[in-house]
Amino acid sequence: MLFNLPDHETLYRALIERDARFDGQAFVCVSSTGIFCRLTCPARKPLSENCVFRASIGECIEAGFRPCKRCRPMQAAAADDPVVKGLLEALDGRPDRRWTERHVVDMGYDLSTVRRSFKRHFGMTFLEIARQRRLREGFETLAEGGKVVTAQHEAGFDSASAFRAAFARILGCAPGDLSRDGLFRASWIATPLGDMIAVASSTHLHLLEFIDRGALPGELKRLRAAARGSIGLGRTGPTEQVAAELGAFFAGCSARFEVPLHQEGSTFAQEVWSELRAIPAGQTRSYGQIAQAIGKPSAVRAVARANGANTIALVVPCHRVIGADGALTGYGGGLWRKQRLLEIERQYGAERRDAGMGAGAKAPHPSA
Repeated sequence: MLFNLPDHETLYRALIERDARFDGQAFVCVSSTGIFCRLTCPARKPLSENCVFRASIGECIEAGFRPCKRCRPMQAAAADDPVVKGLLEALDGRPDRRWTERHVVDMGYDLSTVRRSFKRHFGMTFLEIARQRRLREGFETLAEGGKVVTAQHEAGFDSASAFRAAFARILGCAPGDLSRDGLFRASWIATPLGDMIAVASSTHLHLLEFIDRGALPGELKRLRAAARGSIGLGRTGPTEQVAAELGAFFAGCSARFEVPLHQEGSTFAQEVWSELRAIPAGQTRSYGQIAQAIGKPSAVRAVARANGANTIALVVPCHRVIGADGALTGYGGGLWRKQRLLEIERQYGAERRDAGMGAGAKAPHPSA
C-alpha cells in the first residue's frame, strides 16, 4: 500500500514553509484555483480551508485538478530549472573542459544562484559534477587497460597527485593499487541521477552505489579485504546485466532487477534486505512495517541500521523506506535522489493499478 499521509495541519505547515521533506510524497489541490502543486511551490500560498492534500499526481488529476505552471509537479524539478538545464547541456557539449567559476560567469550565470540550484537538486555543486565527469573519463581509460598517466590526461588533471587523490576519494585507493586481474571488477555506470560504481565477480553483483555516497570508500575497503586486495577495473556479466536493467528502469520500461546478488551481512540484515526487495515499485514502507514483516516488531532501530548498511542501491530498494509520518528520511545517496526515485517509481505503481491485478492476474516479481 502507499503510505498514509500525515494530518492536514502538518502538510499545510510544510506547504507554507516549503518544506522539502514531503515533496513528491504529497501534493496540494487548491479548490479556489483548480490546480495542484508540489509542497515546495514558490507561488503565493492558499488559505488552509482551500487545500486538500493527496498522495499522488494521479489522485489530483482524477479529482479534476490541473498541474501548476510554476512548480510543474508532473516534471522533475531539476529538468525545469533553466540554470540547471543550461549548464548540464553545456557540460554535455564540453565534458573535457576543466570547468571553472570563470566559465560559468562568462556564460552569464550568477555563481550564488548556480550553487543554490545545483545543491538543491543534486546535493553537489556544478563544478563538483563537472570534476566527477572528468574523473569518469580517466576511470574508463584505466578500465580499458590504459596507463595511469594517460588516464590522468584524459581526466584533464595537470597533476598526477591531484588525479590520484581524486580517484582515492571515490574508490578509497590510488589507481596503482588496483589489480590487473582482480577477482572483483569495478565499473562506472552513468545514470540520469548521477554516476554509480558497480563491483561484481564473474557470477554476482557485490556492490552498487552512487559515487558521491560518503560510505563508498569504506565499503570498497571491506570488499578489497574480502577479495584479499584483488579488485580490478572492468565489466563482468553481472555488471552488464545491471547496467541494462538500470537503463530500462530509468527509461520507464521496467522496474524488474534480476541480476544475481551477493551481500555480506548478518542473518538479520539479510532478512531486512530480502524484505526491501519485496516492496513493489511505487509503494513505500516504514521501518516499523519492515520490522513487523520480518517478525521482529521491536527491532525498528536495528532495521534502520540494516537499511543504512545496504550496499546495493536501487536493486535492494532501501529508498522505499520512509518515516512513520510519511516524511523522507535519511538516504546515503541524498534526499533529493530518494525523492526523485520515488517519483519515478510512481509510474510503475500506476501501471500496476491500471492493469487491475485481478484474481486471475499474475503477481509482480518481488523487485518489480
